[in-house]
Amino acid sequence: MRDELTAAMKAAMRAQDKARLGTIRLVLAAIKDRDLAILNKSGDSCADTCRIADDEIAQILATMIKQRRESIRIYEDAGRLELAQKEAAEIEVISEFLPRQLDDSEMQAAIKDVIKTVGATGIKDMGRVMAALRERYRGQMDFAKASATVKELL
Repeated sequence: MRDELTAAMKAAMRAQDKARLGTIRLVLAAIKDRDLAILNKSGDSCADTCRIADDEIAQILATMIKQRRESIRIYEDAGRLELAQKEAAEIEVISEFLPRQLDDSEMQAAIKDVIKTVGATGIKDMGRVMAALRERYRGQMDFAKASATVKELL
């Protein structure tokens, strides 16, 4: 995923697409911040190997999209449509690097499978189901929606 982002940054530089380049640089900076946080916790013992995995990068991307959606809502409420459009454009760029999201029917099938696998019988098992979903489908599903579906199915 890092290589994909770096290649996209280089392509944006060549194309002189400043908006896309800026967004990709923001993503890479967020990833580097997380890498540095891990390095600082572990000391110099893993200087070359302290890098976050692709699933954590996907989590960073999802967080960035969530932040921008909230910003869009705030900007629209304040009548700042040009800023809302800028945020929407950033969401489009960031979304390109996320794994494909499960649609509603795929999400429901995945939840049913996890419920069966975990042996969940009631709402008290919701925590176990959600933990298993997060482990298996990180970055591929909206867990707020999934939570509502799990409640409904249990």
